[in-house]
Amino acid sequence: MRTKARGLGLRTAVVLTALASLAGLTGCVTVHGEEAVVPATTAGEAAEALEHFAETNNEANRALDAELNAAIETGPLGTVDQAGLRARRTVHPQGNPSHRPLELTDARFLIPRQAGWPKFFVADTAASQSPGKRWLLVFTRGGVEETWKASYLSVLTPAAMPRFARDADGYAEAVPADETAGLALAPRDLSAAYADHLREGGGPFAEGPLTSALREERKKAAAGPGARTQWADLPAEDPRYAPVGLRTEDGGALVFFTTHHQMKQTVPQGYRPQVEDPYVKALLEGTPRQSVTYVRLALQTAAVPAADAADPQVRLLYRLQRLTGAKGE
Repeated sequence: MRTKARGLGLRTAVVLTALASLAGLTGCVTVHGEEAVVPATTAGEAAEALEHFAETNNEANRALDAELNAAIETGPLGTVDQAGLRARRTVHPQGNPSHRPLELTDARFLIPRQAGWPKFFVADTAASQSPGKRWLLVFTRGGVEETWKASYLSVLTPAAMPRFARDADGYAEAVPADETAGLALAPRDLSAAYADHLREGGGPFAEGPLTSALREERKKAAAGPGARTQWADLPAEDPRYAPVGLRTEDGGALVFFTTHHQMKQTVPQGYRPQVEDPYVKALLEGTPRQSVTYVRLALQTAAVPAADAADPQVRLLYRLQRLTGAKGE
């Protein structure tokens, strides 16, 4: 399938057959004296990175090869996808011969000007597995000697897709992670704020399925019969999981960020927890005698309004949460 890649007034034809994933690091960190503010990449190089990502990711998913995936994914997306591949490979050591290749089409690129490293860009593409929606893939690299890797993925409907700010030359604007930069909340504060919201409620988040409704689901699960269920929500502080932000035309920003989540289920005395899912078993450490703790990582996409916006609430547009480990006790 032929894919049209559009960015910064350039048109590049690219052939894509792929599977997707994503993440990135933001902030202007100057190394080796590189202080010039320059485009993170070119439209042509971005198209090549997307093509390489798609082809290699399909190969990794056919073979269930976490090592191969690590060559093209990093950050939170790499963490969740590689854990999933390891689990699936344990259950299906022969690989996945029925894997259906993902085709990415109509690729557009959001490329910011940045100083120093790391740098990132965002690929906005249609995907065969999500008809009628757009995939936003964040690509990052930490230096000229490194290759572009995907670290965040977001799947949005056209109605949810914001209009991104661009300068006179068509370049996007990166929002520094550690600065408020005219926003209602700095990107670096989103992870802790969201973890606090899931634990205690309140905070800057608008009501919705990924905020207030998720808290209600947890309350019902905790009040149900059988095993006692407890949650622990923690911010992501590892630099590998740093947030990425792009300015939108309304003065706000679209921000990709990460959080950690644990769910512990404890059964009454005299019973043993049952772990039936073979993929959970593949990641399980220890012996479940009284409890099982499920460890998950979540990637979120948030629309953060400008500080002076009439509605200052942060809206969560997308969330991808996956199991990365489990522990029996």
